[in-house]
Amino acid sequence: MAALTTTEPPAGSTAPPPRAPRKLGFSQTLSRWDVKVSPYLYISPFFVLFALTGLFPLVYTAVVSMYEWNLLGGQGEFVGLQNYADVLGRGGFWHSLVNTFSIFLLSSVPQVILAVVIAALLDRNIRAATFWRMGVLVPYVVAPVAVSMIFGRLFADQYGLINDLIGVFGIDPIGWHSDRWSSHLAIATMVNYRWTGYNALIFLAAMQAVPRDLYEAATIDGAGPWRQFFSVTVPQIRSTIIFVVLTSVIGGLQIFDEPRMFDVHGRGGGDQQWMTTVLYLYDTAWGTQRDLGRGAAVAWLLFVIILIVGVINFLITQRISSSGPRAPKVSRAVTRRLRAEARAAGAAAAARRAAAVRSASENTTTDRRDS
Repeated sequence: MAALTTTEPPAGSTAPPPRAPRKLGFSQTLSRWDVKVSPYLYISPFFVLFALTGLFPLVYTAVVSMYEWNLLGGQGEFVGLQNYADVLGRGGFWHSLVNTFSIFLLSSVPQVILAVVIAALLDRNIRAATFWRMGVLVPYVVAPVAVSMIFGRLFADQYGLINDLIGVFGIDPIGWHSDRWSSHLAIATMVNYRWTGYNALIFLAAMQAVPRDLYEAATIDGAGPWRQFFSVTVPQIRSTIIFVVLTSVIGGLQIFDEPRMFDVHGRGGGDQQWMTTVLYLYDTAWGTQRDLGRGAAVAWLLFVIILIVGVINFLITQRISSSGPRAPKVSRAVTRRLRAEARAAGAAAAARRAAAVRSASENTTTDRRDS
């Protein structure tokens, strides 16, 4: 058992007393605070901007949704959840929600498929690859208002170019503005035109990060281009596909510019046949009703819907990331052949080394004899 010893000097000892701790100077104190505080100052601009432009409007919108708030009269009485009940009790909100999901399905599904195909083509060794990669981004640079006005004329009911083209094949003119589902298809075409190239570049970046050894192994195994695409490329970019799907869902639920500019009135059609939820929010808050309380309630309901979709996507992403992408399987015959080639290459290298050693030994022996 160890004995405890005291650190105090014995009685009558002449040892000097312990020195007082030295005080730090101002520069040293400032250096300590710089090490501790500076990392938080470097990241503070993001949180400050987020608090001003993201968090405060979100909280303030929730406060406005609890009051009877008119655009002209200002803040009124506290009504609690009455605005939410009024919005959910109106058929216009559910009508706009159905239109939103319809346009989203007609735009996002073909958009993701076309973006993956375009990215796969751009990932191949083609001439002027930079030109084509920059070309697919041109529709994204064009202002959405200009795109909506151009496509609004193309899909005109009477003198539109699309109706003139299908009339050549004997098809009757389509009421792109009068028919509900036709208007959804026209608006989805505008969305696809603007966002397909942007998503294709995201997929292209993900495809270029795929290890090329996987394609070489698949080629040795006898897989063709289509087999490599579905067995190697798609599994390796699954996380990117989930990300693009999530952003497409958020963008599809917040679509506003295209349906707003599809006609000269900007109210979603005469019978609101293409009125989306954001367009309904605009009409409720600043349009015919001018009720900011109900408009804020619509905004928060849309936020909850987007949040639910985001949580579902997060759960799917977690499950995919935990499993991880699988490499393509190589047959046993190919494996045996690769091992045999490796052994043959090793044997050949060993034979070359042995020949070099014998040659060096013979040269040494010859030099000794000559000397």
